[in-house]
This record gives sequence, C-alpha cells and structure tokens, in this order.
Amino acid sequence: MEFAVMKNRYSDIQNTQANIDCSTNGWKAREFSHKERTIRLATSFSGIGAIEHAFHRLGLKNIIQFAGDIDADCKKAYFANYPISEEKWHSDIHNLDAKPYAGKVDLFVGGAPCQAFSLRGKHGGFEDTRGTLFREFARVVIECQPKVFIFENVKGMLSHDKGNTWKVIKDTFEKDCGYQIYYQVLNGKDYGIPQSRERIYCIGFREDTNFKFPAPIPLERTVYDFLEKSFDKKYLLKQKGANFITRSINYQKSYTQINGDIMLCQKRNQQFNWHGDFVFHPMQIEDSNTPDSDNCLFDLSQFEESYFLSNSPERFAIKILNNEVFQMKAISAENLNCKYGRFRKFTPRECLRLMGFDDSFNIVCSDTATYKQAGNSIIVDVLMALLKQLDITRYGTDL
Repeated sequence: MEFAVMKNRYSDIQNTQANIDCSTNGWKAREFSHKERTIRLATSFSGIGAIEHAFHRLGLKNIIQFAGDIDADCKKAYFANYPISEEKWHSDIHNLDAKPYAGKVDLFVGGAPCQAFSLRGKHGGFEDTRGTLFREFARVVIECQPKVFIFENVKGMLSHDKGNTWKVIKDTFEKDCGYQIYYQVLNGKDYGIPQSRERIYCIGFREDTNFKFPAPIPLERTVYDFLEKSFDKKYLLKQKGANFITRSINYQKSYTQINGDIMLCQKRNQQFNWHGDFVFHPMQIEDSNTPDSDNCLFDLSQFEESYFLSNSPERFAIKILNNEVFQMKAISAENLNCKYGRFRKFTPRECLRLMGFDDSFNIVCSDTATYKQAGNSIIVDVLMALLKQLDITRYGTDL
C-alpha cells in the first residue's frame, strides 16, 4: 500500500520552544468540543493503560478496539482496570493483524520498549531486537489507519547514532505511513506531576493539521503531596540499604534522593538495589525505641549525607500504630529528635500516583511487578494535556 508523503511544513521548529502553544488561553482551561462523541481507542505496548486512565480522569467516552502487552502481569493489571475481552488483547505485536480495524480506530497509542535507545542503556538502537519493535508499531499504523497516533519514547532516541535513528523513524512515519508528524520532548514536572521524566512525544495526523504542543504549567504539588498517610513496616530499610542511599556519590550522581520535592525519573527496576527516591522519617521524642532494639532506626551521625533534614522534616514524622503499621503525622519540630530516624522505599501506590494514576486504579499484582509497571508507564497527566491540546473529541465518533 502506498501513501502520499505528508511532509510537515513546520518541520524546522520541531522540538523547539516555537513548537509550544503559548497562547493566553492555555490547554488547561480548554473545553472539549464534542464530549458526546466516543473515541475508538487502540494501543500496543499497552502496559497498565496510561492513555486509558487519562480518558478515565478526563471523563471522556471511549471503547477499546485492541490492546496488548507481552508482560503477563501487565495483562492482569489491565484486565482488572479496563473493559476488554480476550479477543481484543494481543500478547505479541508480531501476531497482531490490524487490517480488520482499518477505519475503526480514532486514536492509536504506544511506545515500543525504550531500553535500546535509553541514555542509561547500552544504546543498541535498531541493532537491538527491542529497537525493531518500532517497525511493528509503524506496521500497525499502516494497517489500521488511525486518525491520530501518539508514539512515546525516551529522549535518547533523538540523539542515538548522531540523529540517524530518529531520521529513520521520522521518514517511516511520513513516507511509509503517510502521516504528518509533530514531535517534542516534554517533562512530567511541567504538566502537574513532580517527577523529572523527559520523553519524546510524536503525534501523527492522517490529515493535514496545524498543531503545537501544550505549554508547561506551574508545578503546584511536591512529592510529599503524593505520599500515603500510612504504610507497612516492610517498606522500611535496614542497615545496608540505609548506607547506600546516604552515600554522597549516589546522591551526587542522582542515583538516590531522599525527601525530594521533585522525584527522580522512575525506572522499571526502581526501589531495587536502593536506587530512586526514598523517604526519611525523623524520630519523635516520645518514641521509646533505640537503634539497638529497632533495626530500622538509625543514628544519622554514621552516614555521609543528611541534606534531607533541611526539607521540613517535621512533615515526615511518623506514629507507630503497631509493630507493622506506621502513620505519617506532622508534628512540631521541638517534638522531634532529628539525630535519629528511619528510611523507607516508596510504596507501589505512591509510585503509581507519581505517574498520574489515581487511587481508583486497582493494584492486583505483586509489589515487584507494580514497581516495574509504574516505571515503564507514560505519565498520565502529560497524556491528559495532549488530549486537551488535541481536542481529541474532534476525532471521535457518534455511536
């Protein structure tokens, strides 16, 4: 099948500030023009359904045409949260025949596994088998011909192989698929989520379209606002973990952060080997435990770093409800003994919240699987901004 090449006449401003819509009436205040319409949605590399959750939070009508992921735990989580049948699910994109959906998809969303292009990976690119999954994504675009598609990936894809990798991707979307594309690196912290997570977002249009990306908005919440008020003792660190996350070199290299206002970028292996974000809970004076009686309570003088004590530690005080459950309860500074305290991981729920999944999302997998799912996901709030900027209901269908 051959398509007319849809060159973008604004190609010279892609991934620049000129590609951002800085008009007075921003995307946040924008209303959808056709809320009565239903969006026929399709996804591959679906994960736990970030775009589906974005539709949920925006209150938009949608039906899932197909979705899929090779990870069995992702399927378990997806089926527990969204209305889908077995026949609409594909575990391997190679086996997906999207031709029956031609003309039946309004929006197609996906992001092929990014490790092949990640700045922290081995940079294998298309030589890595994961990199070639992009071509499967493009094949599905050609077969189902969505009105709009969103392709998300790590920003390292832009610079890989001196830009040649992105040129191949851009040419594939324009010449092979016949779509007009716009692309921009967006950061989650610019769209309401306190997480430094930069990703390339590429939007393809089947018809000639003028489009600019949504402008950043002021960040009104910090990581603290996403923390659970109570948590299980199993999330507390013991000596080895506490030693690692308080090493100066790990903080300087952004391997670890404690009580940060803006989260480091979540990763699929977060919280393992003590990488990522952590919480320090200072000791209350009334706490009768000691480091000798409690192997999760530490004297801070033994550690290299204590920078986290400058960030209003009284907010992070905890009350021991019983031997297994702790509750955050802010108290006055004079009731703290900040020479002692406890460190903990983020809970799976907190990691999901910091990807934009509200508490209506059902957690049905193990902690290990849920950490991985959150780290691999797309930030929901960025997708919400894109859907509003697109006025996605324009592309909907009257059913």
